[in-house]
Amino acid sequence: MPSDPVALDVTTDDRALVDNEILLVDGRRLRVRINARRRRLGLTVERDRTLTLRVPEECGTRRARDFVRASHSWIEEKLRLSDARSQLHPVRDLRSGEIHRYLGRDHRILVVDDEPIETVPTAASPPVRLVAGRLRMGASVAADPVRARDALADWYIRAGQRWMRGRLHPWAARMDVREPAVHVRDLGHRWGSYRAGGANDGLISLHWAVFQLPIHLIDYVVAHELAHVRVSGHGPEYWRLLGRALPECRRLKAELDDLGRRVWMGDIRR
Repeated sequence: MPSDPVALDVTTDDRALVDNEILLVDGRRLRVRINARRRRLGLTVERDRTLTLRVPEECGTRRARDFVRASHSWIEEKLRLSDARSQLHPVRDLRSGEIHRYLGRDHRILVVDDEPIETVPTAASPPVRLVAGRLRMGASVAADPVRARDALADWYIRAGQRWMRGRLHPWAARMDVREPAVHVRDLGHRWGSYRAGGANDGLISLHWAVFQLPIHLIDYVVAHELAHVRVSGHGPEYWRLLGRALPECRRLKAELDDLGRRVWMGDIRR
């Protein structure tokens, strides 16, 4: 993994910001993300409490500094809410009988004797499999909490990637936007992200933990990211676009904010 960019203390200089650099404003570290379609500045408090500053091209450091300082109260309130919500995410033991959800349905872990060495692990026989409603996990994997966590997260990635095949097309058509590629992976503490460009009209990334949610909330996350194909940020134009395709989007957002706090994000007891 590349090292984090060196933080630049914004004082009196004024130059154009660089994508992915780290700014230091009054002790706050902010990662800069530049979007050519943006006209205004925006802030995101990520679920891991890091700050992302979203800016248009040619935005100067002085403008960024003034915007961050003017947003002081907003940042403090979002950080307070982030702390309150993060305390609810469960920590798991990953033992036999423990319940994990997939598409909103409960499935228990079943620790089983390891299969013969020649069949473990291969693409055909991964360390976690869903069989007859049980998440079967080999005993050697279950004995190591880190391996068990990684194996279960990998199962969600593979299952989520399969489930998404064909799922995006009707939503993209409904919202009258281009259909991006989809990649399921670990996004830290974000449900999803959209990045423009590339050969497939951009890329939507979804956190593997999303696939623990009920289907209607997964669809909300998908629609939420698809709206960014046309509109960056979360201003009035964004919510109008999302609302036309999904009139109940505000209610679904509130439901996701509530239920999402209790979704397992990979934390384990050691």
